[in-house]
Amino acid sequence: MINILIADDDAHILELLRHSLQIEGYGVFEAADGEEASAILSKQHIHLAVVDVMMPNKDGLQLCEEIRKYYDFPVILLTAKSQLRDKEKGFSAGTDDYLTKPFEPKELLFRIKALLRRYQIVNADKIHLNDTVIDRKSYEVHCSGKLLMLPMKEFELLSQLASYPDRIFTREELIQLIWGADFDGDERTVDVHIKRLRERFSNTDDFCIRTVRGVGYKLEVANK
Repeated sequence: MINILIADDDAHILELLRHSLQIEGYGVFEAADGEEASAILSKQHIHLAVVDVMMPNKDGLQLCEEIRKYYDFPVILLTAKSQLRDKEKGFSAGTDDYLTKPFEPKELLFRIKALLRRYQIVNADKIHLNDTVIDRKSYEVHCSGKLLMLPMKEFELLSQLASYPDRIFTREELIQLIWGADFDGDERTVDVHIKRLRERFSNTDDFCIRTVRGVGYKLEVANK
């Protein structure tokens, strides 16, 4: 059974989410604040978390950062805020998706199912983007009938984006993930490498790397 953690200090939201998720056959664990959520994470195997941003004791952003540091599963942040700055904070904390209250439970379910599908890609040795195949063991990329050997940082950047289709990564986050905390360059390094990747894969329609203005980048897989 897929277990989903829901963390929100609003009892009505918890009830609504519990009902909607249990109907779909998910196991549900509930927390009224971030501290309770952390305790559940230490004891239960969770596959996805739906987390409210504004919670007492430990807020959703802090909880999201904790999940990103110690666990490997998707997070959806819930919030009444819809300003770009608030969304940027959420993605900087490591969230995979962002849903503004009030929301339709069906939309949340769609997003949950999409994220669960995407995260199955992460542990695979080969990432398939339609006909493009990224082999993480041999560091090869097969695209349009050709074998490409990318420079290591370009390969790692492409693999990171491709492992989480549609997830937005900030430039700072990509620097941390690919170049490491000790990197003494600036975020323009990411822009340069993204430009090179776009040039290398300009002849394929299997996927594209989108710029999310004011936030960062995401990889989108074409529907074929």
